[in-house]
Order: sequence, then C-alpha cells, then structure tokens
Amino acid sequence: MAVDLNHTIVPSRDKQASAEFLAGILGLKAGPQWGPFVPVETANGVTLDYMDSTEFRPIHYCFIVSEPEFDEIFGRIKERGLRYFADPGHRKEGEINHLYGGRGVYFDDPDGHNMEVITAPYA
Repeated sequence: MAVDLNHTIVPSRDKQASAEFLAGILGLKAGPQWGPFVPVETANGVTLDYMDSTEFRPIHYCFIVSEPEFDEIFGRIKERGLRYFADPGHRKEGEINHLYGGRGVYFDDPDGHNMEVITAPYA
C-alpha cells in the first residue's frame, strides 16, 4: 500500500496573508478559501491549508525544488529583504548550505514557521 501525504494544516494569525506570502515565495498560488482554510498546493498535490489561530507553536516545513527553482525562490527571498539562514537554528545568517550535493536555505514566514527549501533530499 502506498501512503502519501495529502494535506497539513498550518496555523496562522492571518491565513490569507500567510498563504499568499508562502505562495509568492515559492512561485505558487494561494487557492480560494475552502471552509476555514486557504490552501497552497505543491506540485505533488499536497496542500498546506492555512487556518486562522490565536495560539500555536511555529512548525518546520521543507520543500524540495529543482536547481533553477531554487535560484528563483532564493531571488524572491532576497528581493523581499527576508532574513535567511543556512541552518535550522538560524545561527548562520545570510548564508545557504550545500548539504548532500545540493543547496538549502531557511527563512521564517510571518507567523514564525521555519520554512526550508532544498535541492537534494537528505540522506
């Protein structure tokens, strides 16, 4: 039996703004609101369903992309003046990593969720 992730709920203070932020960085579109959610769908059909919430802990989300997509995404991160890091602990500011023969970068979304973009899967 194959098991695939279908969706995950992303708590946020402003679901529309947060969904549009991530979609804009990744070069995707925030979908129309569906029930209490604003979805952002990735290429493999998984949706991040943003939902308004007043209390939550920041969560980590990682996206794997091609090398050209990384260049585009990283360009948008820099264009927006976002702080970015080479590590999940945010100690190596202004750097990217080169783990597993690829490239990776971390940045926070408006709600403090730790977003990661990589070009090579971790071993």
